[in-house]
Amino acid sequence: MKDCIFCKIINKQIPAKIVFENEDVVAFHDINPKAKVHVLIVPKEHREGLSALKKDDALSVGKLMVNIPAVAKQVNLKDFRVVINNGKEAGQTVFHLHVHLMSCDGLLA
Repeated sequence: MKDCIFCKIINKQIPAKIVFENEDVVAFHDINPKAKVHVLIVPKEHREGLSALKKDDALSVGKLMVNIPAVAKQVNLKDFRVVINNGKEAGQTVFHLHVHLMSCDGLLA
């Protein structure tokens, strides 16, 4: 997606505080954190959000989910919250599927 800020982060066109990266996902600190630790985990394949997913996306979404514990370990979180906002009314502001990984000391956004 040409104008997607997360795609630009993935492609290293704009800077981010990246904490984890592999062939499937990139994880970086949220610029507007809602907890002491607030990291976004983004699949490298662009998907607009949960509502845009199709049956063929199951493997890609599975790869996103199985990387959450590795990212949590990287940022020293044993217990954590995971939030996925879907759609503008739910608070999604960047329309590239992503997971909010947060420490338990913050408010849900």
